[in-house]
Amino acid sequence: MTTRRTFIQQAGVLSAAALLFNSCSVLSSQREKLLGIQLYTLRNQLFKDAKDTIIKIAAAGYNDVETFGYDRKNHFFGLTPKEFKMLLSDNNLISSCGHYNSNDFIRSNSDDEIKMAIEAANAINQKCVIVPYLVADLRDSEDDYKRIAEKLNRAALLCKDANLELAYHNHDFEFTQFGSKTGYDILLDETEAANVKMELDLYWITRAGKDPLAYFEKYPGRFISFHIKDMGKDKVQNTNIGEGIIDFKTILSRSKQAGAKYYFVEYDELPKEADPFESIAKSNKYVRANLL
Repeated sequence: MTTRRTFIQQAGVLSAAALLFNSCSVLSSQREKLLGIQLYTLRNQLFKDAKDTIIKIAAAGYNDVETFGYDRKNHFFGLTPKEFKMLLSDNNLISSCGHYNSNDFIRSNSDDEIKMAIEAANAINQKCVIVPYLVADLRDSEDDYKRIAEKLNRAALLCKDANLELAYHNHDFEFTQFGSKTGYDILLDETEAANVKMELDLYWITRAGKDPLAYFEKYPGRFISFHIKDMGKDKVQNTNIGEGIIDFKTILSRSKQAGAKYYFVEYDELPKEADPFESIAKSNKYVRANLL
């Protein structure tokens, strides 16, 4: 028979077990915090052998990948969405975001390019479609940026209807001044804050001479994704994260204000004469130990 005394003793054991379980769960969640890599970093390797590259990305400590490019012929690096999704799953990876070409959408009155991106993103369970780059002839003036903002608003509504977010990824050219505002300011001011988000490339905003913290202050919650890309002492070349000059600790300490949910290591160019997978493993280790 269970007495009040034995019930209390049993409850105490269960409570201790629950505390231990919760503690282990917290530690596990910390270890498993999502850290991705933008696959453009390993574009040469991917187009040679996508499967081997994905296996090595997982071995380097990542659990998320950000795709780039997609078309209905070659799909994801020669793999159909179903094949690519299975490859990720087999290696305990997800893809939370993807870069999808959008220049034709911005230039034309057709939604086809964005609709194809939405179709691909949903097929591999991504959460966010990202506009990655604007060709030069689309961004020559203040009016151009206002038109781009209008198109981003349209794309964001299409994404929202498909249970996806939309974000815009910057380089440095967006910080060109047009009167009292930069192109980037125009995009932020002329788009719907609730629908159009930003993926902030911390290398490119630094190279443009702008302060990320000032943007977090002025536009809180707009920056849902970061590209963690370091800058060498020459202020041009990429280097392994933590070996360059960008103060990621200060920037990422304001992640909550920024609204960040996704973090991707990226190199536009990997360090020369170094094994690419050793480089990305070093960056992963530094970010997990010092920044997340």
